[in-house]
Amino acid sequence: MKEIILKSDTHRKKRVLLIQFGYNDEVKNHLKKLKNILWSSTLKSFYTDLSLEKIRIVLNHFNTKKWAVDIQQLNNYIEVSKRKQAQNSHLIKELPKDTATDLHKFRKWLSQKRLSQNTVTTYVEVSKTYLRYALFKKATIFDSKTVEAFSYDYIFTPNRSVSYQNQFISGVKKYFEFHGYLYNEIHIERPRKEKKLPLVLSTQEVKALIDVVMNLKHKALLSLLYSAGLRIGEALNLEIRDIDSKRMLIHVRQAKGKKDRYTLLSPAFVELLRIYYLSYKPQKYLFEGQKGGKYSATSAQKVIKNALTRTSIQKQVTLHTLRHSFATHLLEKGTDIRYIQELLGHSSPNTTMLYTHVTTASFKKIQNPFDDLF
Repeated sequence: MKEIILKSDTHRKKRVLLIQFGYNDEVKNHLKKLKNILWSSTLKSFYTDLSLEKIRIVLNHFNTKKWAVDIQQLNNYIEVSKRKQAQNSHLIKELPKDTATDLHKFRKWLSQKRLSQNTVTTYVEVSKTYLRYALFKKATIFDSKTVEAFSYDYIFTPNRSVSYQNQFISGVKKYFEFHGYLYNEIHIERPRKEKKLPLVLSTQEVKALIDVVMNLKHKALLSLLYSAGLRIGEALNLEIRDIDSKRMLIHVRQAKGKKDRYTLLSPAFVELLRIYYLSYKPQKYLFEGQKGGKYSATSAQKVIKNALTRTSIQKQVTLHTLRHSFATHLLEKGTDIRYIQELLGHSSPNTTMLYTHVTTASFKKIQNPFDDLF
């Protein structure tokens, strides 16, 4: 019985399709009949470009021999790719030059309003998608029916997130404003945000997650995110000068909402930070890439993803989970919620109050009536 597994992985910073099987000359020779099939000694596997078409070609190639192929690990990729294909069927492939130039001017207009670079990029991208839709449909761009049709075809039907829908509304509103149109005349209500409770790790889980990381830079990064309750963007923007070890504070500059704030510098983290600094000697930013400059968010996400695979934690943990855990653990230790609000940089106390719903401190005081039955 031939056991062939198809799955995706990253090779040389590119997503690839892995073709794995136990040593078998018959399978190997048959596979080599396909074009662009390569061997990676790093991944110890044959691979090729990853796409729906490549998956289909490889499957059909093995089907001629009637060999069973396991593609379970590709199910999510296939589902997402098919959804994207369906969405893109409503969009023109490329914008005309004059529209692309207009979007470039829109980007500069947004930047002059001193919006954050992330916000500018988001607004331009959602506006670009909307324009690709309107031009494909040959519809009037500045028209409520076109906006409603886009919202239905591109957001509601594929069940995109409420967050994306709100980003779309905000971005297109700005694009309309850029062209002198009153978006308020188009009656599209913003959807209510889902009120989901933040995912929180226990202190033991946080320790387990940090302990499995052997790379000093990676360990320092995860430790910082938890010990200071930082967003990943805030951590990557930190400069060496922002660490005040005399006052035991971290200066977070121009964070969300263009606000400065101070947060805690843990004495235990300072010890780790000194070892890291002497080993890596960063020049400007606290965390820098191999070629200098800020460490990338993509690399940071890989750090926590790799760390999770070496723990028994089953939760859907992200870098932001460490910030949620920091806030919750402070609350469980009896820290006044107003101080937590300041440390996190929340504009509204209502945002910080969300952590009162996940802390276990209050729940432990409640006697469960089921216990009285025994």
